[in-house]
Amino acid sequence: MGFTDLLTDAGLTVLNSWLTTRSYIVGYAPSQADVATFKALKSAPASPKYPHAARWYKHIASYTDEFATLPGDASKAYTTYGPEVTTATLNPAKAPAAEEDDDEVDLFGSDDEEEDLEAERIRNERLAEYKKKKEGKVKPAAKSVVTMDVKPWDDETDMKALEAAVRGIEKDGLVWGASKLVPVGFGIKKLQINLVIEDDKIGLDDLQEEIQEFEDFVQSTDIVAMQKL
Repeated sequence: MGFTDLLTDAGLTVLNSWLTTRSYIVGYAPSQADVATFKALKSAPASPKYPHAARWYKHIASYTDEFATLPGDASKAYTTYGPEVTTATLNPAKAPAAEEDDDEVDLFGSDDEEEDLEAERIRNERLAEYKKKKEGKVKPAAKSVVTMDVKPWDDETDMKALEAAVRGIEKDGLVWGASKLVPVGFGIKKLQINLVIEDDKIGLDDLQEEIQEFEDFVQSTDIVAMQKL
């Protein structure tokens, strides 16, 4: 069973016939069967003479960089695949001409419609494969980098204790970063601190209210800057 010499007209005719109703050599996705047959051809079949084989060859060529990762047994030869006998009907998709009803024969028909349908089927198959891969990936959480000012009551406020109280707030989706004391006048310094938040888990208004509950240290808070990661 399988294909004959694909470098001859007879072999290419059988291959073209096999691919008349198929997108791949076996199954519904590219595999090592396609790789083995593709490599045996050496070059693309002539499109006018072997349109289905040429269409398949162009499609499989788009997977060249992925050949090694395609499923199947890479050790099998191309002759393992294909029709049961090499004398397969040259166009199994069509009934013999003698059996065709004259009323159903399209004398002005074109292969363009058939090729368009085949191209659409191939495109849909690839879109389905891409969608399946995307569904398996976990979407990263949306995060923001925030710079916040925490202002004390006066110059006698213990800024180390203030910062310790702020950093003592621990929440899922909140990471405290670098900080510094920034002079604001009259010997008073404010705490400017960076933080990273997960947008779906941390609300900045709620966080500011929680910080301002440290009434012994904190007069007010302001968001200085915010940027999406």
